[in-house]
Amino acid sequence: MKLFAKLSPYFALAVAWIATLGSLYLSEVKGFIPCTLCWYQRIAMYPLTILIAIGILRRDAGVRKYVLPLSIIGIFVSAYHYLEQKTDLFPPFPCQMGISCKADYLNWFGGVVTIPFLALMAFLLITFFMVSSSLADEETGEEVEQLKQPTLLLPVLVTIFVVLVCFGFMKALGV
Repeated sequence: MKLFAKLSPYFALAVAWIATLGSLYLSEVKGFIPCTLCWYQRIAMYPLTILIAIGILRRDAGVRKYVLPLSIIGIFVSAYHYLEQKTDLFPPFPCQMGISCKADYLNWFGGVVTIPFLALMAFLLITFFMVSSSLADEETGEEVEQLKQPTLLLPVLVTIFVVLVCFGFMKALGV
């Protein structure tokens, strides 16, 4: 459990990088115009890449105090956006930029997986990794001295490798 607690910030960073780079790829390379709710999700996601990276570099075990509020807000915005796309539970969100928030650029696996769904999964994973790190600290009764190892190179290289593999899959799928 301690190993997972030590590595969970790296997993969270990998998820945040993949989500951020994925959203930039979809808008800047594929030309998908983000709606208002997509921008709100980006506002919650993009700072996470910086906050988690700084927390790792500073060896700050309390980084989750800064990450969790943004990731939880992102969960609610993404869930609302996904429900807005797939159901009629809510009145239409007044999107004022670009396109309607009901627009559906991605429709993977029969329309279940969309861009808001991917964002929701990313926010849920980041929250899971931060909470699991916190619970592991409480179980041991001490702050896990995460990242006090002198070699940070291996986890950083693994994170970069995971990001590159994900983009390779996206290119292979033609996304």
